[in-house]
Amino acid sequence: MNTSDATDARDTSDATDARASWDGVYAARPVATDPQPNVRLTEVVTDLPPGDALELGCGEGGDTLWLARRGWRVTAVDVSAVAVERLTVLARSLGLGDRVTAERHDLGASFPEGPERGFGLVTAHYLHTPYGLDRAAVLRRAAHALRPGGRLLVVDHGSTAPWSWNQDPDVRHPSPREVADGIALDPAAWTVERADAPRRTATGPDGTTAEVTDHVLVIRRTAA
Repeated sequence: MNTSDATDARDTSDATDARASWDGVYAARPVATDPQPNVRLTEVVTDLPPGDALELGCGEGGDTLWLARRGWRVTAVDVSAVAVERLTVLARSLGLGDRVTAERHDLGASFPEGPERGFGLVTAHYLHTPYGLDRAAVLRRAAHALRPGGRLLVVDHGSTAPWSWNQDPDVRHPSPREVADGIALDPAAWTVERADAPRRTATGPDGTTAEVTDHVLVIRRTAA
């Protein structure tokens, strides 16, 4: 096996592990019947006119359904086939099936097709994973999938919540500006509209609360 073959084998194994792991996470949870949107999504998007949106890492679908209810046509993607199937069924049951298209994608290997004119919004909330993923490349591709005037909203963890899967005390949370620098977009065609670290009180899966920090980045495409 040459070096390239070895790299391909590791990448394939990691992708398979990611799919199986996240399928297990969602399969172990009760089916969500009323998933709620992330607060930063509602904060940023409420005043935007609806159009075509893409959600990267849709999970149980709270953000996708909130957008669809407000008139957006949403392509929702996740690495977990379980999450994608559940969201498809839930959207149909709520009468939103014509506005929601849920697809399984390993974003390190494939990316959803968008409308010819591009998306008006791409959102990625807490797109963190213990498996190999070139996140900067994914977000760069997302920015290029925007139409002129469209926005990329990236919300990351800025602190470690008590219920986080990663409790490493040495974990570092890159700032929104560092994330923007890593995406490395041409400032002649994209502009950073927001890069800050607001705090909020969050509720964990077990009902406990804690103050957490979000890293919020909003990038607008200004030119084709």
